[in-house]
Amino acid sequence: MGFASGHRRAGRWRRAVLAALVTGAVVLPLSAAVRPEIPAPAPASLAPLSASTLAGAYAANRDNAAEAARMAAAHHDRDRAATDRSLAAPARHLLRFDGRGSGRVTEVLGDLARADRIAVLVPGSDTSLDTYGRFHAAASALHGRLVRQAPAGTRTAVVAWLGYETPGTVSATVTTTGRAERAAPRLRALVADLRAVAGTGPRISLLCHSYGSVVCGRAAAGLAVDDIALVGSPGTGADSAAALHTRARVWAARGADDWVAHVPHVSAGLFGTTVGFGTDPVSRAFGARVFAAGDGGHSDYFRPGSTSLVNLTRIVLGETEAVTHD
Repeated sequence: MGFASGHRRAGRWRRAVLAALVTGAVVLPLSAAVRPEIPAPAPASLAPLSASTLAGAYAANRDNAAEAARMAAAHHDRDRAATDRSLAAPARHLLRFDGRGSGRVTEVLGDLARADRIAVLVPGSDTSLDTYGRFHAAASALHGRLVRQAPAGTRTAVVAWLGYETPGTVSATVTTTGRAERAAPRLRALVADLRAVAGTGPRISLLCHSYGSVVCGRAAAGLAVDDIALVGSPGTGADSAAALHTRARVWAARGADDWVAHVPHVSAGLFGTTVGFGTDPVSRAFGARVFAAGDGGHSDYFRPGSTSLVNLTRIVLGETEAVTHD
């Protein structure tokens, strides 16, 4: 096959992929089902976050979650009521909580005010209050590993940030940057909150899964974080790690059995947003620090004992020389 012929075929393939994405972006919303709204109170009114107001914020958000549980139960939504009730337990540390709609939760595992290393988990599609249990399990697995692996005297915290409306895996929104663009200012605000509570000393790592890596890509420029790890990423919307305009070290990994490997790495403008997410973050062209993720699938990056969790823990702890590569 000659270069010109190969180039034409690549062009036709690219146009076909874009046509499929555009069709999904236009047609799928017409048939999307709408979940009935579950009643919940407005979020608690909080004082500006700081180390001295942190305990008050936790208590106010637990009270709000308890009220949300009562309202969901009265609405006969037992599953949502159970989730809200579990978040209202005395041991839970909620930095933010909003039980309305699909829900928003920012939960802290560990002592945030005294932490030396802070990991922020940014979730991907289909994460909401209704699926929060699995997201919390990922955060808990990471926190447990950090506690066991941290050098003596190093204090750690994990922040599970469900701070935006994630797209559905089977939806038009999952192929566009729209949700990520709206989420990015919220992620920036979270980092500002963490700095207000913990100060400028702790190192902060963003661990961005799936569509969450698009959110991190949109928020990255100039953000006061030290590491950004992209796992199971369809792309960031940027052509390269350098194009993220961040001083953070940028990492990327993909499990051997992750279906996201088959997502086309193309992008195009459509009705004021971008369809597709561009360069593959684990490719040489992107320029991230690629690390080993083992043989896991798309939902396995935080599985206890997995290669990916071990390496993510090393990244958070700053043990960069110990991170393994394929």
